[in-house]
Amino acid sequence: MAVRVEYRDLGVVEYGQCWEYQARIFDSLVRQKAPVKEAATPGKGNRAVGDNDTAGAGPVLILCEHPHVYTLGRSGRQENLLMDEGFLRSVGARLVRIDRGGDITYHGPGQLVGYPILDIGALGLGLKEYIHLLEEAIIRTVGRYGIEAGRSEGATGVWLEPEGRKGLRKIAAIGVRSSRFVVMHGFALNVSTDMRYFGYINPCGFTDRGVTSLKEELGRDVRMDEVKEFFKEEFAGLFGVGLV
Repeated sequence: MAVRVEYRDLGVVEYGQCWEYQARIFDSLVRQKAPVKEAATPGKGNRAVGDNDTAGAGPVLILCEHPHVYTLGRSGRQENLLMDEGFLRSVGARLVRIDRGGDITYHGPGQLVGYPILDIGALGLGLKEYIHLLEEAIIRTVGRYGIEAGRSEGATGVWLEPEGRKGLRKIAAIGVRSSRFVVMHGFALNVSTDMRYFGYINPCGFTDRGVTSLKEELGRDVRMDEVKEFFKEEFAGLFGVGLV
């Protein structure tokens, strides 16, 4: 019988609110695996997304969009933010330091952000296998639009191979935190993102690679609700789970 994963579409939600929300679910899943030892909470504060108690929560897939924000992972370097925080405020953005792996990345309107909060051990997966399948779900999602995407050696995420003068460019970033085979954080797929905001950083720490979006590649608008449905189908099929 397939593992049941609850699907939650949060629409447009502030990054900090969503972070605290997924942290509570993550901590609950970790505690269920280690009930004697209290899990460390990566984000604390008032409940901001929903009022339901997440104690005893099961696996969840969250899809959402965020207002303009830059997140800097544990191994990230401040110098990959090319503007000061005063400038970021002037363009309606802010910087948040978080507990996932990876360097600096951008989230904003028109970008599909996904947070699978899962016990990957219960799915028979290790962390590398999990990231590989998450990348594959995105590769197959963009493939539904006739876009051939893949991986780049030594770098996580989903990439488009060099074509003419465009060069290697990233269409989706991935960053994950894990504890006792429970994962949180996830991916950001550029759908119709305002690409100017990537010009204020070295995305994921790279200076020699570009970024792109479905809209940039197709030359037309793409419906976010359609992308969500495509991703959900690919995710459920690859991970062998049932979304409810």
